[in-house]
Amino acid sequence: MSTRVVSGKVRDEDEPLEASLRPRRLSEYIGQDKVKEGLLISIQAAQARGESLDHLLLYGPPGLGKTTLASIVAAEMGVNLRITSGPAIERAGDLVSILTNLKPGDVLFIDEIHRLNRVVEEVLYPAMEDFAVDIVLGKGPAARSMRLNLPPFTLVGATTRLALLTSPLRDRFGSTYRLEFYSLEAMQQIVTRAARILGVAIDEDGAREIASRARGTPRIANRLLRRVRDYAQVRADGVITADVARAALEMLEVDHLGLDDVDRVILRTIVEKFDGGPVGVETLAAATSEEADTIEDVYEPYLIQLGFLQRTPRGRVATRRAYEHLDIPYVERPESPQQAALFDPDAS
Repeated sequence: MSTRVVSGKVRDEDEPLEASLRPRRLSEYIGQDKVKEGLLISIQAAQARGESLDHLLLYGPPGLGKTTLASIVAAEMGVNLRITSGPAIERAGDLVSILTNLKPGDVLFIDEIHRLNRVVEEVLYPAMEDFAVDIVLGKGPAARSMRLNLPPFTLVGATTRLALLTSPLRDRFGSTYRLEFYSLEAMQQIVTRAARILGVAIDEDGAREIASRARGTPRIANRLLRRVRDYAQVRADGVITADVARAALEMLEVDHLGLDDVDRVILRTIVEKFDGGPVGVETLAAATSEEADTIEDVYEPYLIQLGFLQRTPRGRVATRRAYEHLDIPYVERPESPQQAALFDPDAS
């Protein structure tokens, strides 16, 4: 199986370059206009009052800029940014150590916040509401509780699975923002900006070709740009035109809609092995040798957005558009009495 250049995850070797392409200020941030406007108002209001910003919750598919927005918030507020993730905080003591080392106004960014274990999560409740943490000293009958005061800080939580957050945690965030997939125009601006930072010669049509195959995700656009840059340097004159970009992306098996071989394997598995579905995500994961979470978080959102996949109570179903994209004849299956009853109460 080929390298997944359209994966939503960042490989370790890509992190330094990925960070260099991130905007530093809201004025540099392209797209997500509603989110930017809400953040700008909140930041200006907090600065006018001389207070720390309210806690923020950002959610949406991977690669849409949640980490970038957290760093921008810290930069706009003129404070430090501390970054961690839910899986990295294994014990309550780990979180207490992080919280007690924050300076007034600092921004604490917790990625994958839905993966915090419940014991750790409960430490966050008083920290977010009262800027304090309760610790237990000693054991048994001699144990006693002590409250440590914290400086005011801003917690920015990021998640791809909002439904997995508990209500007590979700309700403690002052603002919640949903990040959407980017428009083609915004993606083209992002590619052009990244090419300028990387010192890559690219024309308007070349940027548009890459943008159209980037699944509305800046992280994927930046990754595709780097791969196309390599191709242009070796196989062309170093300038990325539409033809050069198209040839490079076809070599990478990224089609005109941005689907790679893994996307096509998922769709073909549903169509050919399970007669178009419905099929459960765990069964689909076993049949494709992918993790269920990866299918749900990385691949499904875009396939659903394209109208190739449907989530139903009984599992995933491939649509007529998926058959057409795979060039497989679509056969309308007769509706079962149970399916008919879902839409017609009088059906028997």
